[in-house]
Amino acid sequence: MASPIVHFEICVTDLEKSRDFYANIFGWDMKFDSGMDYVEISTGSEPGGGIFRTKGEMKPYVTVYMKVDDINETIEKAKQNGAFIIAEKTKISDEHGYYGMFADADNNVIGVWSSA
Repeated sequence: MASPIVHFEICVTDLEKSRDFYANIFGWDMKFDSGMDYVEISTGSEPGGGIFRTKGEMKPYVTVYMKVDDINETIEKAKQNGAFIIAEKTKISDEHGYYGMFADADNNVIGVWSSA
């Protein structure tokens, strides 16, 4: 089965400024989650996304998340094909499932997501 895009994220230096920027341009509904220092984006259709603040040496970036059946298997396939692994399978929360991340040969960040 092909892996559909299920989420996107925009990593920024100024969370409030970026939230307003994208809301004003695209008309997206934004909901700030102070516990996660994260802005949930509702685009009006799927996929939705989020905006979060850079930390430490992290540079701003945009990534998309693909839904997969098995994150560990997908991360292993990425390794076998030369990817740099950014995050092994990591729990987000009971409600939001799990994610993993890797970078391709051009340093494009790709996320994978699953509910289990």
